[in-house]
Amino acid sequence: MTDTNNKRLLIVDDEENMRHMLSVVTAKAGYQVTMAENGEQALAIQKKAPFPLILCDLKMPRMDGLQFLQAVAEDGNQPIIIMMSAYATIDDAVEAMKTGAYDFITKPFKTAEILLVLEKAVDHLELREENVRLKAKVLELQGTEGFEDIIAHSEKMQSLLQLTEKVARYDTTVLITGESGTGKELIAKGIHQKSERKEKPFIAVNCGSLPENLLESEFFGYVKGAFTGADKDHKGLFEEADTGTLFLDEVGELPLSLQVKLLRVLQEQEIRPVGGVKTKAVDVRVITATAKDMEREVEDGRFREDLFYRLNVLTLQLPPLRERKEDIQYLCTHFLAILNEKMHLAIEDISPEAMGILLDREWKGNIRELKNCLERAAIVAETNHILPVDLIGSRDNSSCDGKINEILGTFSLKQAKIIIEKKLISRALEASKGNKSMAARMLEISYPSLLAKIKEYL
Repeated sequence: MTDTNNKRLLIVDDEENMRHMLSVVTAKAGYQVTMAENGEQALAIQKKAPFPLILCDLKMPRMDGLQFLQAVAEDGNQPIIIMMSAYATIDDAVEAMKTGAYDFITKPFKTAEILLVLEKAVDHLELREENVRLKAKVLELQGTEGFEDIIAHSEKMQSLLQLTEKVARYDTTVLITGESGTGKELIAKGIHQKSERKEKPFIAVNCGSLPENLLESEFFGYVKGAFTGADKDHKGLFEEADTGTLFLDEVGELPLSLQVKLLRVLQEQEIRPVGGVKTKAVDVRVITATAKDMEREVEDGRFREDLFYRLNVLTLQLPPLRERKEDIQYLCTHFLAILNEKMHLAIEDISPEAMGILLDREWKGNIRELKNCLERAAIVAETNHILPVDLIGSRDNSSCDGKINEILGTFSLKQAKIIIEKKLISRALEASKGNKSMAARMLEISYPSLLAKIKEYL
């Protein structure tokens, strides 16, 4: 339901007949209308009680539309201002948009056209407010110490985090399972940060990334002279993590030969460096993670049953993103904030249509895939809003996924975007019967942007 405050409208025009016509039309559509004869009068009204929506003429005496735009921006207000003019050039429209106008329409215009522009403006206001609410909710969800980077609004994730907080208090071994990209390492870090070992080292290693012939020396270290090139003693991962936490990601990738030695370390809490004759006591909490079905690995003889049960004292199963879709909006808000800061962008939000696309995806790569998708969209976006066209070229799970090259005739993201834009602009112009303002609204781009694209493409 639309917030009635978002339908408060200030009409600024030096022509009395135009003010009257606009006030009658918009009032019938449910807008609460106030009128001003020029920019100075409008500015005084805006300072007293800021309006969220403003229809403003470009050419006016005393203070014209551009001067009014600049004055409102200097005051720090952020209303949606729609400029109007009967004598505008493309340069006027571009200048107005650069100065902060939301849209630019040319007189004369039809009643349906002005109402459509206002309706889109109200939608934008509500999207802006929703974005503010989402940011506040993300901060709330990040409020738990140790789990600041985990966005968990869904019931499944909330339950998992509650269990994780309990587990963190004890030194028991934990096995974190879940598909690739679900955030297993973040959970492991959270457990460490919530434990009494939080001031001690947290060492993470991907077991599948280490060459098999180096695994033993990497895990347990080696002494000088143990093999060619061992010119000094070297600490292994267990010794580096002493008094802290060792996180073994993709533990299912460990070869059987090392599984035997890992089991002994867990049982005895001591290690023997390669080439050494003495053992060293270590105090390490071990957290493991895997995307594999470990019970199947045990059945097929690829993983020792005794080690599996030693690691599987307590299991945390991370749900895939497709089973926690209520978290997607919050994750997007979180990632966009990071991208804006990291890449010096100014992306404000994601349009409802683009969000619908994101919510419909299967996300086989889970959170990692979502983050990469948003990063690409933020880079190619031509406005400060992510639109459906910005998602073209990102991985899609629809039935046409394997036909992208057949449809577009290219693998180039740059060329694909041009092809898609041409097609969409042509369809919008055809559907609007050549009405460029209406076509721009359908495409969710500014009027000047549409004119520039028509000049470039068509």
